[in-house]
Amino acid sequence: MPYYSDELIEEVRSANDIVDVISAYVRLKKKGSAYFGLCPFHNEKTPSFSVSQGKQMYYCFGCGAGGNAITFLMQYENATFPEALETLAQKAGIDLPRQEMSGKARQEADKRARLLEINKTAAKYFYAQLRMEQGQTAMNYFTNRGLGPETMKKFGLGYSNKFSDDLYQYLRKQGYEDEILKDSGLVTLDESRGGRDKFWNRVMFPIMDVNHRVIGFGGRVLGEGEPKYVNSPETMIFDKSRNLYGLNLARSSRKQGILLCEGYMDVIALHQAGFDNAVAALGTSFTQGHAALLKRYAKEVFCTFDSDGAGIKAALRAIPMLKDAGISVKIINMKPYKDPDEFIRAEGAEEYQKRIDQAQNSFMFELETMEREYDMKDPEGKTAFYNAAARKILEFEEELERDNYIEAVAEKYQTGFENLRKLVMHLGTKAGFGRESRPLKSGVQENKKRKKEDGIKQSQKLMLTWLIEQPELFELIEPYIGPEDFTEELYRQAAEEVFAQHRAGELNPAKIVSMFTEEEQQREIAGLFNARILQIETPAEKEKALKDTVIRLKENSINERSRHLEPADMEGLQKLVADKKSLQQLRKVRFS
Repeated sequence: MPYYSDELIEEVRSANDIVDVISAYVRLKKKGSAYFGLCPFHNEKTPSFSVSQGKQMYYCFGCGAGGNAITFLMQYENATFPEALETLAQKAGIDLPRQEMSGKARQEADKRARLLEINKTAAKYFYAQLRMEQGQTAMNYFTNRGLGPETMKKFGLGYSNKFSDDLYQYLRKQGYEDEILKDSGLVTLDESRGGRDKFWNRVMFPIMDVNHRVIGFGGRVLGEGEPKYVNSPETMIFDKSRNLYGLNLARSSRKQGILLCEGYMDVIALHQAGFDNAVAALGTSFTQGHAALLKRYAKEVFCTFDSDGAGIKAALRAIPMLKDAGISVKIINMKPYKDPDEFIRAEGAEEYQKRIDQAQNSFMFELETMEREYDMKDPEGKTAFYNAAARKILEFEEELERDNYIEAVAEKYQTGFENLRKLVMHLGTKAGFGRESRPLKSGVQENKKRKKEDGIKQSQKLMLTWLIEQPELFELIEPYIGPEDFTEELYRQAAEEVFAQHRAGELNPAKIVSMFTEEEQQREIAGLFNARILQIETPAEKEKALKDTVIRLKENSINERSRHLEPADMEGLQKLVADKKSLQQLRKVRFS
C-alpha cells in the first residue's frame, strides 16, 4: 500500500469540505449548526445521520457510523484508504506522489498485476477452446440452455478441455513460472505428478470485478460428476465476499434496483432477456460484504432465489444483511418454476417483469415462511403464531413503521388491528421496552458494575465533545484533569491529541480520525466528539453538569491508579494524595 505522510493526508482531507463530499451521496438538510439526512449505512425513516461542517466529521446517532471525509468514502464506496484518498485528491486537484510506494508495496502491486494478467490469458484460452472442435460438447450445453452467440461473448464463456494439465502447459509456454501459477489458483503443483489444472472438462464462467478485470473463474462439470460447480479459491485478487458475478455489467444498468440470484446461469439468462441488473454470489453464501457492495449501486434489491427450501433459506439469510446495509428488500415469487433461468425459458421476459412488479415485501415473506411452522387450524398454534408475529414486528424501532406492519399483518390474517397492537405493546413491555431490564443471572453486582463502567465511558465522551465544541472550557478544567485521567486507552489517545492541538492553537477532530487506520477505531473516535448532550438551559445547570463530569473523571482516574499502584511507587502515591486533595477542593468551589 502506498505510504503518504500525515501532512499530505491532512492537506487532502482539509481541501475537501465534508458537507460537499457527503452531499453527493446523501440528501442533507441544515438543522442548527449541523446537517442531517437519512443514514446511508442502515435503514431508517427518521434522519439521525449528522454532518458537522465545523468539526468536518459525520456521525450517525442510530448505528454509530462516523468519521471524516476519507472514512466516509471508505465505508460508502467500499474503498481502501489509498483509493479514498486518491478520489479526494483528484477532486481537490492535488497530485499524490507515486514514488512514495514502499518496496514491499511495489512488489505486491506487481504481483497483483501479474495475477490479473494470468487470469486474462486463461480467460482468452478458455474462450478459444469453446469455439474449437474439442469444445463442441460445451457449446451444445450453452446453446441447449438457450444462450445465443452475443450473450456467450458478453460474458466471455469458455471451456476447459478434458486434459487435466492443458492450461498449465499453455501458461508455462507463455513464460509464467510455477510459483506465480500456484498463487493464481488456476493450477495445483505436485512433486510426483507435476502441474494439474484446477478446471478441466468444464464449461467456464470468467468472474470479473467492477472494472471488468478477470479475477477468478467458475466451472460447471459436463455430464455427470461431482462437484457440479468448482470455483477459484481466494487469492490476492479474488475475495468471494467482496465481489458479485455480473456486477461489472449490472452497475451501469438503468433498470430499477438489483436482481439478486443464486447462480451464474440465472444471471446470464436474465441479462439475455433484457434484465441487465442481475447479479449472483460467487459460489458462497451471501455475506455482509456483499450487502455493503450492493449498497454502492442500489437502494433496492429483488431476491430472485430458487423456489425450493434451499432458496428460501438463502433469502431468509440475505434479508437481514441487506436491511442492515440500508437496502430495501423484496422477494420475487418464481413458482411453479425452480429458478429465473427456468422461468425465463418457459414464460419469457414479459411474464418475469410481472413477477418483479408483484414482488413481495421481505417482512411479509419472512412472516409467511414462519407461518408454516405453526398449525393455523389449531387455536393454540394460531395464538403462538400471532405472538411470534408480534415479536417480529417489535424489531422495527419506529412506532409509525410498527403500526404500518401491524395494519398489514392484521389485514392479511384477518385479526383486529387493535387486538394485534395491544399484543405487540404487551410483549414489548414484557421484553423490557420502557422498563428496567432484569439483572443478569451472574448477579446484580456485575450488572451494576457494567452500568457504572458505561457511565464513566459516557462521561469521558461527553468531556471530549464539550472541549471540541467549547474550547473556552480548557481554562476551567485543566487545573483538575488532563489526558491521563481518561482511563479508556483509545479515549486517552484521543484526549492527548485534543489537549496537544489546543496548546498549538488549532482544534481539528477530523485530523485525529485520520490517525487511526482501523475502521472500528475511526467509528469510536468519531463517537467521542459527537456524544449526545442533554438540553441544559441555565448557566447554573451548565456549571453543575461540567463540574459533575470533571469530578466523575477525576474520581475514576484516582480509583484506577489506586488499584494498580505498586507499593514501592512513592512518586505515584504522592501524586494520588495531591489529586485527592485537589478533588476535595474542587467539590467546595464554584466551577465557573
